[in-house]
Order: sequence, then structure tokens, then C-alpha cells
Amino acid sequence: MEDRGPPARGEEPPPPAADRAPPPQERGPGRGPWPGGEAEPPEDFLPPPECPVFEPSWAEFRDPLGYIAKIRPIAEKSGICKIRPPADWQPPFAVEVDNFRFTPRIQRLNELEAQTRVKLNYLDQIAKFWEIQGSSLKIPNVERRILDLYSLSKVVLEEGGYEAICRDRRWARVAQRLAYPSGKNIGSLLRSHYERIIYPYEMYQSGANLVQCDARPFDSEEKDKEYKPHSIPLRQSVQPSKFNSYGRRAKRLQQEPEPTEEDIEKNPELKKLQIYGAGPKMLGLGLVAKDKTLRKKDKEGPECPPTVVVKEEPPGVDHRLEPASPHPFLEVKEELRHSPEPCTKMTMRLRRSHGNTQFIDSYVCRICARGDEDDKLLLCDGCDDNYHIFCLLPPLPEIPKGVWRCPKCVMAECKRPPEAFGFEQATREYTLQSFGEMADAFKADYFNMPVHMVPTELVEKEFWRLVNSIEEDVTVEYGADIHSKEFGSGFPISDSKRRLGPEEEEYAASGWNLNVMPVLQQSVLCHINADISGMKVPWLYVGMVFSAFCWHIEDHWSYSINYLHWGEPKTWYGVPSFAAEHLEDVMKKLTPELFESQPDLLHQLVTLMNPNTLMAHGVPVVRTNQCAGEFVITFPRAYHSGFNQGYNFAEAVNFCTADWLPAGRQCIEHYRRLRRYCVFSHEELICKMAACPEKLDLNLAAAVHKEMFILVQEERKLRKALLDKGVTEAEREAFELLPDDERQCDKCKTTCFLSALACYDCPARLVCLYHIHDLCKCPSSRQYLRYRYTLDELPAMLHKLKVRAESFDTWANKVRIALEVEDGRKRTLEELRALESEARERKFPDNELLHRLKSCLAEAERCVSDALGLISGLETGVPAMPLSLEELRTFLERLSSVPCVMHQLADVQAVLERALAFQEEAQEALRGLPASAAQLQGLVAQGARLGVAVPETHQLERQVQQAAWLEEVKRALRSPRERVPLALVRGLAQAGATVAPSPAVEKARAELQELLTIAQRWEEKAHLCLEARQKHPPATLEAIIKEAENVPVHLPNILALKEALAKARAWIADVEEIQNGDHYPCLDDLEGLVAVGRDLPVRLEELRQLEVQVGTAHSWREKASKTFLKKSSCYTLLEVLCPCADAGAASPKRTKWRREPELGLYKSDTESLGLSAQDLRDPGSVIVAFKEGEQKEKEGILRLRRANALKPSPPAPGPPSCVCGQPPGPGMLRCELCCDWFHAPCVAWPRLGAQKPSPAWWEWDAKFLCPLCQRSRRPRLETILALLVALQKLPVRLPEGEALQCLTERAITWQDRARQLLASSELAGPLERLAALRQRLHGDAGALRETSCNEQPKLSLENGDAMPPEKMGPFTSDLEALGAVLARLQGPVLELPEGPRRVLEELLLEGDLLEVTLDEGQSLWRLLQAARAPPVDTFRHLLELEQAERRGARARGRDAERRRKRRAERGELPPLPKEELEPKRSRESESPDVAPPGAGADHSQNGVGL
Repeated sequence: MEDRGPPARGEEPPPPAADRAPPPQERGPGRGPWPGGEAEPPEDFLPPPECPVFEPSWAEFRDPLGYIAKIRPIAEKSGICKIRPPADWQPPFAVEVDNFRFTPRIQRLNELEAQTRVKLNYLDQIAKFWEIQGSSLKIPNVERRILDLYSLSKVVLEEGGYEAICRDRRWARVAQRLAYPSGKNIGSLLRSHYERIIYPYEMYQSGANLVQCDARPFDSEEKDKEYKPHSIPLRQSVQPSKFNSYGRRAKRLQQEPEPTEEDIEKNPELKKLQIYGAGPKMLGLGLVAKDKTLRKKDKEGPECPPTVVVKEEPPGVDHRLEPASPHPFLEVKEELRHSPEPCTKMTMRLRRSHGNTQFIDSYVCRICARGDEDDKLLLCDGCDDNYHIFCLLPPLPEIPKGVWRCPKCVMAECKRPPEAFGFEQATREYTLQSFGEMADAFKADYFNMPVHMVPTELVEKEFWRLVNSIEEDVTVEYGADIHSKEFGSGFPISDSKRRLGPEEEEYAASGWNLNVMPVLQQSVLCHINADISGMKVPWLYVGMVFSAFCWHIEDHWSYSINYLHWGEPKTWYGVPSFAAEHLEDVMKKLTPELFESQPDLLHQLVTLMNPNTLMAHGVPVVRTNQCAGEFVITFPRAYHSGFNQGYNFAEAVNFCTADWLPAGRQCIEHYRRLRRYCVFSHEELICKMAACPEKLDLNLAAAVHKEMFILVQEERKLRKALLDKGVTEAEREAFELLPDDERQCDKCKTTCFLSALACYDCPARLVCLYHIHDLCKCPSSRQYLRYRYTLDELPAMLHKLKVRAESFDTWANKVRIALEVEDGRKRTLEELRALESEARERKFPDNELLHRLKSCLAEAERCVSDALGLISGLETGVPAMPLSLEELRTFLERLSSVPCVMHQLADVQAVLERALAFQEEAQEALRGLPASAAQLQGLVAQGARLGVAVPETHQLERQVQQAAWLEEVKRALRSPRERVPLALVRGLAQAGATVAPSPAVEKARAELQELLTIAQRWEEKAHLCLEARQKHPPATLEAIIKEAENVPVHLPNILALKEALAKARAWIADVEEIQNGDHYPCLDDLEGLVAVGRDLPVRLEELRQLEVQVGTAHSWREKASKTFLKKSSCYTLLEVLCPCADAGAASPKRTKWRREPELGLYKSDTESLGLSAQDLRDPGSVIVAFKEGEQKEKEGILRLRRANALKPSPPAPGPPSCVCGQPPGPGMLRCELCCDWFHAPCVAWPRLGAQKPSPAWWEWDAKFLCPLCQRSRRPRLETILALLVALQKLPVRLPEGEALQCLTERAITWQDRARQLLASSELAGPLERLAALRQRLHGDAGALRETSCNEQPKLSLENGDAMPPEKMGPFTSDLEALGAVLARLQGPVLELPEGPRRVLEELLLEGDLLEVTLDEGQSLWRLLQAARAPPVDTFRHLLELEQAERRGARARGRDAERRRKRRAERGELPPLPKEELEPKRSRESESPDVAPPGAGADHSQNGVGL
């Protein structure tokens, strides 16, 4: 497990910034944040060898303690090992992350390492020494690195001391041992530093400066009492040590300016501090004196003297007291700064005179015992002793100012033992998320790279560099020893708190669950009732980079197991148990100072030592990186330590197996010598298991028996010694009911259970029987024995254990005799099963003998099963898989070798004998070949009934198979009438390869192969003809088929080719029949023939001609469609060309308009004229149907007009009439043909502004036809005639062509009628008057354009006069001009009689039904318009619609232009081409196919619609 060290040592936590990332100045001179450069690179850390790694299979993984016992012989040699579970074993993380809060420990890395801590403690002592004397320690730099004062002191001591080195002039050797380069006079520099800093401290430590006097003992210094290992106070409850400031440690390493000679000369105060002569100097030579307050007895307020800096010159120069000495020994500089705080640091003050004579007489020098020279007498501020300044060693030149302490007080303070070291708790509480954010930020900042990219080797080297450094104070936090019972385990737990899922239930019951492993049946700890936190109940660990757990062994030398749930790896180091004492000796040898103050330091889990150092002293060390999802196991008394590579979450617990019991007993003896407290009583554990031996695992029972035997023998000896001492009184005591602190030995702190010695007169004390002389001084008669069991009860418990342990031996003896048949008698199968049941019932351990017994039983049962299967198969005639003769002999030997009685042995022997007899008969028959087929067949049948595979049976079967194959080939090849299937020939050829060879077989195979080769060649040729891209003419195919008929094999490809040829001939006949008919062929017939001809694998000359004809017809149809059909029209070409027979049914028309073309829901072409597909092939039928459709169309539109005329104007809300299917609304338009109402945005309407209307208002094209009445573009008659000319050239008949001819005839007929009417005498006069009026209006408009624009002549609008729009005033647009004119329009301008008017209206109605544009229709419309009143409302409505449309178009154009400019500025679009920058109206006018926005359809040339 990881560290569970006490959070001791009174240390105030540093500010949070120090916990995160230490500033550069705290990381040593010349060293910035990682990876900055170093003045001297540290020695690289050499990783120890890797520990064993085990990967159990699923079968091994199911028994945790069994697997650990299996790997123990290998892993125990390393002390630790790593186990990787199977890949599928992934327990869910069960901690409630939101509620998990903890307070971590603070770790300062360089205090963890033992040798570094010794150095730091030494520096603290020196700093305290100089601080008492009023100076701050500043460690000097030598050769660009900090001087190691501890190493310098130690080397000087090892070389014989300061005087010996000076006498022999061996300072150069000291520099060499400190790894400084030679030849730079570094030895002299080291000597000066030693004299200034270390030698005064060493002199005080040794007491050399204390003159022998009758001084009283140090009352304030207590002698070291017995060390109490568990009396370390909690770190939070102890005030911080004022001599252990980590900020001060960092400041020691900074450089400060030193005084010059000029400064000393100018400062008379510093001159007084100059000390001359050889030897050590006092008062901070070469040190910085702190600000001190001058404390006086007759003043209450503090007065602070100036700060003083003193520096030593190179030694060897003699100096005098004269101030003008040319070579002063000291250079002094005064800095006039005063401390605002009270002067608590050391200053020296002169004793003041007092009026009391008795008080004055009490001031006597402690050295010379005289009180004269009062002005030279100093009073110690610590103990009030008096000293002459000239009696001190060395003597002081004058009275120092400020607080002064005598040598005795200084030595007492410096020799005070250091505080016990431990970890303090942080002041901040973390959640897992906040701790992880802090940890990841620290690591990323430290290494200057993402946390997942930092190599583990780099972290490891940097960790040991920081741990070994005295220059850098790096602080981290570690969430260690978090109780899982309080915060929740990382593994699922089966308790009543929450319901687990099926997967969680599996992991909650797993033996590898750390909550389960300590209480497994094979574990010793399951017999301890108490939940020992950390041992039986897991502890949790939340780590960050560099957070460490120090060298330690587990409590009671138990096993430990650690599981890393998630996060970055954890690096471990381990030492095997046999080297545990060696490790302890090395650490005590290298750091004796730590063990003097803390003898059980290694039990406090607060000390590291570099593995390289341990390995250099012969300690075997291994390492490993534990990754997420891996276990690390430590073995009894195996020291281990390590650190975390980054943010992670681990869980650990202890467990003990049977092999641990001897180690546990030795651990108690070790604890007794160290006087360390126990976690539980080992004796109590042994006795509790011995009391219930039937519950113990057998291995555990045997181990407990051995321990119990040793325990009983030792108890007998101890009680006998007590009796010899004279203690005769005894009293039974149930020790397990007492608290542990009430049954601990006062001497060795062991928890007593079997017995203890107490005293009637000293009831508060108790000792174990190993320390009966240390209880008290009372007589033995007052002492009495407190015991748990009598000496008679202990052997009885031992006997029960022995019976339990030896029951296995009795059983094992029986099994051994049965398996090895030692008595010559084979046991029955039932007897062996009884032995196996006994082992299971008594829960004997898994052992080799039990495995042998189970294997023997399994083998016997398999033999019985196989024998019964063989015999029963022979009896029923359905044998199982037959055995060979060798296998039968081997099986018989297996039956004989099984160490139990096998009743089936005789039956198997009889089967073998029958098989051997058949083998002899078969061999004789094979020697006499050729034998009769019947004889061979009989032998084969006899061999099949044997149930044994005799080799000769196979040979007989091959002979029979050969004869059958030859017979089948003979039948196939000699059949004169029937063709042989190709598959049969191929199958016979393949079967011939497996037939036993013979001359007849070889001949038959040759014939088969020849026939198969010929057949396959013709098949391949036919396949090429069927599949090749290059088709062959029918004559070629016919020749191939004729030649293939000579092959006596049924060829599938030849038959397919023959069938294709027949189809090609039929196709040619169909083509000839169509071509020779009375009429041109229909397009549908030709398309069908082309499709069939393309699929035939035959080259057909007529096919190309047909394809050309079909293509020409399709081209004509497409041209006609473009001429008539609007874009996205819902009508087909045939529907447009034919009359609308259902014109009177408004609903079907609107429904058809709203149908989506892609849905295919509209009527087919064959239904347009009410004809079937066959009738469409007859031109006469088409003409008759067209004529009938004309009449129906006219009748239907008249009905529709009458119905729609009844609708109100404007339409009231009601059922929908528009093509959109929505209810009527404002601003609707009325169709001139059907008289129905439509929404303006849904249809195309005439635009007056685009027409540039003439002055004659009746020529304004305001006629509106709805898209239901105007179904096509209505091309001019000339265009249609061109299409008819092209149609006459087609050698193909199309239904659309017939319909177009009928439409053309209908249009020409109507045109003739219209011309006759317009030329009649009734209309000749009105037409002439109308033409004259039009000419006059146009002339007036030209004259008006010549007048001045300032003159606005008033024109009469009577009799149809109209003012030209361009002279209507300064209007903003043509639409506004037209709107202004509307109010002055008058009419009608003509008068028509009722008769001609009716004829005109009827003829115009028929013309509007035509899907053709004729000039006569326009003339009729204008004539009727002139005879009516001007439709001002219609004109105004159309102008309003057009104005709204233009405004919307302009707004959309501006928005589109802005968007285009913004995108062009961003570089997303290239600039528009010139034609795209033209006004939208001009581009629309150029393309008659494009409707204006919202139009819904195109306008025609007459303004009604395109």
C-alpha cells in the first residue's frame, strides 16, 4: 500500500502559489522553469530493473489468492509484482464523483529524501545559530553552484577536523572530495567560508567555547526521555517553527551586495565590529546582520539599530586595531533602514546601572567570578548570567548592542532536538474535478507541454533530481489515506445504499474487488471482526505529478494490493523481504541524525532514499509503472515506495494468507523490540482460528496448527518463568472484550491476549510475560497472572487443529493406494467416486493427488462410455464412428490400464477378435482378383457390420466402386439415340480420378476426356456468340449450330444460341410485315421492335433503319412539344392538341392543374380523344373523334360560362375557384373565356406598362385568359404549318401528328369564317370609322409631342379622344401616366347592331378555344372593345398589380445587389458579367419564355398569355 504516515511536524502550509508552480527563484540559481538550462547538469537517475509482470488467464484469474500463491515463488524474490487482468475485466468506477470531497496532504519534495532532509536540517541549525546572533544565513556560491555546507562540514570532520587540515594544508583535498576542479585555489576559498560560517557553529556544538565554571545545570533543557513513536502531534495542532521557514531557505540562496573598504571607512559604527587575529570570528562574519531593535530596560518602546553587512577578506593577512589600517580584515557597510516591527532578533545591549546596591552586587562574571570592571560586564538576555567581554572565547572588542545571549544559551538552542517530521494537511478542500484541474495545470506548466505527452522517464528523472536538491523547493499535494468507508470505494459494493445492475453485481462479488479480497475464505483477516481501516477496509489515493509515498512496509508485514482505477501511471520501487534489514541498515548508516530523533522513522512513511543510493550499497531494488486497470502486489516485509506520474485515482488494501502467519509472528517480535503498537493481537487471531478449525481452509488449518504449536510451547515457558518468580495468583480475563489501550504492555506496547502480569497495588499498569520484571517494584505476592486460557485448554485446541490438518493425510493415503494399486486390488468406480466426494465435502485443498483422482475418474468414465457406445452400436446395427484396428488395440490397452474394475473389457476383446478374422478373409479375396462382384459386395457388407475400420475394407470398396463406374461409363457412351448431358460427362470424368486404376479404367477415362474437350470447345464458342459485343449475322450462327449438332452431348449454350436465332428470324418477319402494310407504322410498334432487336445476340441489318426512324419521330415530337407546351406544364402534347372534351367540368380541370406531373396521375394520351391504343392507329378514327371533341368542348365552355356568370363580382367568400384551391380573396381577376375568378399571384395577367399602349384605348390588350382555358403557348399558324411539313416527311405515324393536322384544319376553317365576317357589309362601315379615329388620335399625339412641354393644351376626350401618355404631365413612370388617363376615358366609340354583335361574340368564343394565335382574333376583340364602354376598373386593377410587382422587383434587386457586393468584397464571388448587370425588366422582355414573378404562366403575343 501507499503511505499512511502521520500528518505531524508543526508546519504552517505555504501560500497556494507555492503549491502550484514554484517561481524561478526557488528553483536554484541559473535554473528557470523546465526545460531551462542548468549551470551544472545533475547526474542522471538510472532506473532499477523491472519487477515481474503477470498476465493471468480467465481460469487463473477466477481464484485471486490461489493465483497469488502460484506466482509467489517468483514474485517474492522481487518484493513487488504487477498483475494485468484479462482485457475484458473492467470494473465500473463506483465513486460518487459529485459528493467526493477530500483534503490532501502537502509534500515538499526535497524534505522527503533522507539525505536531503539531513542537509536541510543542518542548514536550519546553522541558520538558527546565526539568527540567534542577529544575522541571516546567506549560502555562498562556489564555482557557480551553491556551496553544500553539510558536505563541507562532514568532509572536514572525516579528514581529521579544522585544526588538522589547516596544519597539514589539506584544503585542496577537501575541495577535491567535494568534486571541485583543481588548480583554482578553491581550497583557500572553502577554508574562508568554513571559518566564517561553519566553524563558529561547530565550536558551539562541541562546547569548546564554554569555559569551565561553576555554572548551574541547564534548567531549561530536559534530558531525552524514552522516545514515543506514536506521540507525534497532528501538524495542524502545532504552531509553525520560527526557525524552519521555507521562504527563508530560498532567500539563503540569493546574492546580496557586500560592503567595500570605502563603506567601512565612512561608517564608524562598523569599525567597532572589526575583529582581528587568526581563528574563528563571531557576530556573523561574512553574514548579513538582520534589523534588530535595541531593547533597553528603562525604555518600553523599541529602538532599532541600523542593519549591518560584514564581509571577510582572504585569510593570512595580519591586521591591527588602527582605523587607518591599509588592509582591514573586515569591510563594513551601513544601510540606514529600520524595522517597523518589534526587535525580537538578537542584538547586544550593555547592562544599565541601577540605584539598588544589592542588585548591582549580584552581577558577577560566570567565568572569573568577579564583578569588577562593570562597564565590561554583559548580561545574557536568555538566562541573566553575566560575562566579561574579555572573558569570552573569543573575546569581544567592545560591548555589543541589542539582544545578546551567552554561549551556554546559544548551545542549548542549537542542540535542541528537531521536531518529528510528518506531512501537514492542506487548507483547501477539493473535489475530484478541481483537484484534477489543479494537477493537470501544474504538470503542464512545469514541463511546458501537454500532460499526456510528458514521457514517464522524464518525470522519473526530474522527480529524483528535485528530491535530491537542496536548492529547489517544489511543493505538491497528495490525497492519501482517504477512507473508503466514509467516501465510498471505487469498486461496486453490495449494500443497501443503492441497487446494483447485473454488471455491477458481478464486479461487487469478484475476489479482485478490494472490498472482498481481505475477507475471502482463504484470507486470515476474515477472522478479525473489526473493520481495520487500511487493512480490511480499502483506502483511496488521489495523486498528482511528483506526489510520493515513502519507503515503508505494511502493518504486521502483511500483503498489500493496489489497483489504479484511472489516470496517469504510478511508479513503484520495491525491495524483497530478505533485504529489508539491509535497507534499514543503509539508511541508518547514511542518515544517523534522523534516526537519533526518530528511531522508528521508517514506520512513519515520511522518508525516501534514492534507489540508486540503495543499489550502490548492495540493496536489490526493482521498479514498475502501474497503469490504469493494473494491480500491484507487495509481499510480506517488502519495502516499497514510489510516486505518481500525474493525476490518478488508486485504491489499496491489505490481505493475509496462510503463508503469512510465520511472518506475522516475527513482525510481533520485531514490534516488541521497537516498542511499537500493534494494529491487532496476533495471539488473538491464532486462537480465534484455532477455536473453529472446521471453518478453516485445509492449508490454513495446517499453517495455524504450526503457529499454535509454537504459541503453546512459548506460553508454557513464559508461565513457568512467572511461577519461578513467585507469582502464584491467577485470574481469567476475556482480553478480547477489553479495548486495546487497556491491554497493552507498558514496556513493549504489545497487545496482550493469552496472558499478562498485573499488580493489585498498581491496577493501571500491565505487562506481557516477556517483561515480568518491568511491571513495578511491588513484591511478587501482590502480582497476579491474567490469562485467557489455561494450559490444559490450549492443547485441546491444538488437537482439534491437528485432526483437521491430518484428515487430509488419511484421505491422501487411501487415494494413493487406490491409484497405484499397491495392494494388488483394483477399486470399483463407485469407490473412487466416494473418495472424490469426501474431498469435496471436507473442503480439502486443491492438490496434485486430487487432480490425479479426478483425472482417473474422468478417464474411467470416458472408457466406459466409449465401450458402451461401441458395443451398443454393434447390437443395434447403427455403429458410431468406427475405430481402426490400431485404435481398437489402444482402447483395449486403456481399459486394462485404468486403476479400477472395467466390466466391458471382455466385450471389447471379442470385437477385436472378430475384426482380425475378417481381415484374414478379406486379404485372401484380394489376392484372388478378379473375384466375382457378388463376393466382393458381400465382404464389404460384412465389414460395415463389424464397427471396426479394417484396412482391407477400403480396398474392397474401391474394387466395387471401379466396377460400378465402368458400367455407368459404358451406358453413357454407348447410347446411340439420346444425347448425354454435359454435366454427366463432366461428373464421370471427375469420378474416374478416384476410381482404382486399371487398363479398362484408363481407356474409359481417355474417351471421356476427349468427348468432354470437344463439348467444352463448342460450348465456349457458343458462349462467345451469346455474350460478345460484336454480334454475328444469322448465317454465321446457323453454321455454328449445324456443326455442333454432330457432338453427342447435350450443350446448353448451343441450345440458347439456337433459340436466339429463331427469335431473330421471327423479328425479321415482323419488320417485313410492318414495312409492307397499307399505312405507315405507328411509333409504338417501331419502338417495341427496336427494344426486342437490341436484346437479341444477332446482328440485324433492319435494326439500324428502325432506330433512325424512331429517333426522327422523337425529334419531331420534342420540337412540337417545345412549340406548344409551356414550361412545367401539367398537360401532354396530345392533350393540348386535342379539344378539351371535359371543359364544362371545372373540378376535374382544377384537379388536373394541381397534380404533380412526376406522380403520373394525369390521363394518358390514349384517353385524350376517348380512343383505345388500337383505334389511335386508324387515321379515320382519330379525325372522327377530334370532330366530336370540338363540339363537346364548345358545349362545355358555354355551360361553364353560364354557371360562372352567376357568381358575384367581386367574388364573395365561398368555395375555391382559383387553381391554388384557396378561397376567394381581394384583387382577383376574371377569365374572359370561362368567366371564373383567379388570384392575381397565381396566374399570368396582361401588363399594360410593357405594351406601350397606343392612344386608342380599345387597342390596349387587357384580355385575360386563365391557365385552364389557355393550355399552351398558342403558336402562330405559320409555325404550325412548318411542323406539318416536317411531319409529312416522317415514315412513321404519331397520334400527335394526326391531332395537329385536325387542329390546323380547325384553325384554318375558323380563320376563313372570321375573314368573311370582317369583310361583310355590316362591319365594313364600323371598321372604316374605327381606323379613321385611330389615325386621327395618332396624328394628334404626334402634334402634341412638338408643342412646348410648358404648354398643356386641354384635349377633349369625347368620342374616344385620348391624351397620349407621354403628354400627361411630369409623372414618375409610364404606369402613373396611364393611371392618370383612366379617369378621362370615354366610350363606346362605335355602335354595332345586336345581330352582328352576337355573331362576333360567338365567333370570338370559338377562336379563344383554339390553341393557335390568329390575327383575326385580335381584330374581332378590338372591334367588340370599341363597341363597349372603357373597362376602367380592369385597367386600374391591372396597373395596380403591375406597380406592386415593380416595387417588389426593385426591392429584391437592391437586396440581391447588396448581397452580391458583400460576398464579392469577402472574395466569395467573382464580379457579375455585364449582361447580368442589365435591368431585370429588359432581360425578361428578351426571353418570352420567362414569366414575371408571381405570374405562374407565360404571356402570349396578344397580351393574354405567353
